[in-house]
Amino acid sequence: MERIAYLGRTIYRWQVGASSFLALPEAGARLMNWNVTLGDGTVRDILYWPEVRSMEEFARVRGGNPILFPFCGRSFDGGQVDSWRDDRGERRRMPRNGFARESAFRVIRLDEGGFSAQLEAGEEAKAAYPYDYEFVVSYRFEPLGVFVELQLTNLGRMPMPWSAGHHFYFTVPWSGGLNRDDYVLEVPAGRSVRQDFETGRLVDGPRLVARETLSDQELVDAIQTELRRPGFRLTEAPTGGGLDFDIGFTNTSGRDAAVVTWTAEDVSPYYCIEPWMGPPNGAETKVGLHHVGPGQTQKFTVEIRVR
Repeated sequence: MERIAYLGRTIYRWQVGASSFLALPEAGARLMNWNVTLGDGTVRDILYWPEVRSMEEFARVRGGNPILFPFCGRSFDGGQVDSWRDDRGERRRMPRNGFARESAFRVIRLDEGGFSAQLEAGEEAKAAYPYDYEFVVSYRFEPLGVFVELQLTNLGRMPMPWSAGHHFYFTVPWSGGLNRDDYVLEVPAGRSVRQDFETGRLVDGPRLVARETLSDQELVDAIQTELRRPGFRLTEAPTGGGLDFDIGFTNTSGRDAAVVTWTAEDVSPYYCIEPWMGPPNGAETKVGLHHVGPGQTQKFTVEIRVR
């Protein structure tokens, strides 16, 4: 493990077999970049990370893997966006994708295999999510893979709602001369929905097939759920290489787990494939909403392997 000066902070670099990982655990528990050195000596970027000019930009950078907690996407309360209603009936502000990516974390494990970092809630986070808890993000780095765990422990006396997730920015295309037509996403979903950005409701559609190319505009902002199995994959069709994903849950059900897909533009150098604990706005719709009982712990895990 190597320490590197970066924008006035210290980031960490792990070399594990053919894989290299960059992270700044104290800032949103952010995994920034993951690349793999191939047999011919060339380097393939798995996770995209752009040039950043200052730490003021860091939390909002489109790259790496921002952590989405306590809720993913847009939260609504009675048509009011960026809001939610807690179990006591009080409306509270909830930033889009939660507040973890803009929060400070305290490193509680740092070794040759990865790190664990615990969220330190500021005043705005406490106002948005008024519970007594420990939220820990843990990464385990492997020669051709990564394992990440989101763990929420309830230290209070009331059940806590959550529906967290990941916002992986994958480098696409990753081989020269290819485009998004050459990349095929296979998600074993029983249902595809979108979120109505005016009301927060989930609406049926789009109609997706079992093997979708990333060039299909219908994938942008699509939410695939009711998964028939916990694994899905992305394949570079000309070579057969790609990424295999597996998701898991501890002490809660994964029946409403979702895979969300998004990119900013056709020419963006990344495509986001995002495993979530459930569709957005779970606090209002109750779809994909999980509750951690007093003294209990729940976990959401994602493993990604290069092939």
